[in-house]
Amino acid sequence: MFVTTSLPAQSTTAVDRTAPHPKVAPAVEKIEQVAQAGPFKAEWSSLEKYEIPQWYKDAKFGIFIHWGAYSVPAFGSEWYPRQMYINKGRRGDNFFEHHIETYGPQKTFGYKDFIPMFKAEKFDASEWAKLFKETGARYVVPVAEHHDGFPMYDCSYTRWDATEMGPKRDVIAELSNAIRGEGLKFGVSSHRAFNWMFYVRNENYDNADPQYADLYGRPMPFLFKDNAWDYQNFFPPQDDQFKDDWLARSCELVDKYQPDLFWFDFGITPSRDTKYQDNKFSGHLQKFAAYYYNQSSQGDGPIGIINYKWNAFPETAAVLDKERSKMDEIRIPFWQTDTAVSSSSWGYTENQKYKTPDRLVDDLIDIVSKNGCLLLNVGPRSDGTIPDEDQAILRAIGGWLKINGESIYDTTYWKTFGEGPTTVSTGHVSESKDKPFTANDVRFTQKNGVVYATILAWPESGEVTIRALAEGAEHWPGDIKSVEMLGSDETISYSRTDAGLTVKMPSKKPCDFAYVLKLTK
Repeated sequence: MFVTTSLPAQSTTAVDRTAPHPKVAPAVEKIEQVAQAGPFKAEWSSLEKYEIPQWYKDAKFGIFIHWGAYSVPAFGSEWYPRQMYINKGRRGDNFFEHHIETYGPQKTFGYKDFIPMFKAEKFDASEWAKLFKETGARYVVPVAEHHDGFPMYDCSYTRWDATEMGPKRDVIAELSNAIRGEGLKFGVSSHRAFNWMFYVRNENYDNADPQYADLYGRPMPFLFKDNAWDYQNFFPPQDDQFKDDWLARSCELVDKYQPDLFWFDFGITPSRDTKYQDNKFSGHLQKFAAYYYNQSSQGDGPIGIINYKWNAFPETAAVLDKERSKMDEIRIPFWQTDTAVSSSSWGYTENQKYKTPDRLVDDLIDIVSKNGCLLLNVGPRSDGTIPDEDQAILRAIGGWLKINGESIYDTTYWKTFGEGPTTVSTGHVSESKDKPFTANDVRFTQKNGVVYATILAWPESGEVTIRALAEGAEHWPGDIKSVEMLGSDETISYSRTDAGLTVKMPSKKPCDFAYVLKLTK
């Protein structure tokens, strides 16, 4: 049987862990006062006047970090805390059986028992920040609280946080200081809203015990039902006690860490089909947005940014985020994709299925050409080290950006995003359907009168023809003054006909993937 260190001793004073935390009500009262004071009000018509700060539209590339107690079992995915309680046949890894075989029954060894094992003994925020700077990222977003209910910061509303248990360090504070010290913008993510029904319950599991309700959430009757695992089709709306607690936690992150960006996962809306007008969470979302925008507007810096999924916000009130998927056309307003260096998990697990730097750079280019930005995730080990494979991928991306970054940073979309035969997936978590880009796939960006045309693979013939740049083309009716390739000193030969702009590639590749032509009028 697996043996672990003990949890902190429980207080001898009886505490009802299912009751509202006593600090929540006064926090919500303050939040509502700030929201009412303006300039933004807690109503959609006011929030739709929001304008995205320029730094974000210029940055294009950020790093996401999924790190928590789920990195201790390092099995399957960061959803181990949920799946270990679901005794149901499934494709792929069987978390439930693995847990019993490795750690024992869920009654005697629950998810809470991983927390003392989560020590982060090698965590060095400054090392992480230097790596992310080397990667070419312009902003970094660590997970402040995942679905598991274990905040990675000094949370006033639970004893189950990283300052009191596990690492016994304020991870978010350390990262905020280190990342900003490198000149990068700092954000946080909250996945708290899904804690409402993240843990499936059974009387034989430790999570059914009310004394642990401040970690697992209250053991609501619907969580004991046979279909509690099927959250996509069965999602009872959160009650006011939960939503008030969520609001207090979210606004505390704003107050303590002044994030430049605040990323929300899907739990703030029950489904991708629910419109913001019909969402029972909307009242609290409006209060949070008004609070965050008002608070961040008071200082010298730019207003904060909210990322949301699906239809949780009106599209001009915050920034749409697409998980593991992209757009097939230019989207106005600005948007974001979040994905990971791994195709198998967000958090660290053994036997990760890694993507290639080539694929990730191509994704970045495709997204930026359509008026978006990329938030790319890594998953550190429980000891606080970032795996060598993750680091190698990030450094390869950074190497490409050192040569070609002028075609990404501070650019905007052109008259068309590009051309070529390869399409991209647009549905939620659908990137696995994507095919590799080819030498016939071209993506455009522009800035300061310069157009960048990126060839997403090296043509075997040694030349490429870009149809959108044909003689007399509607997007470029005048002459092309010059054609260069970023990173190459060779003179680029080209010709222009009704069929397109034909460019002879240099004799030597300037980088390992994605080759950028710089065109001037």
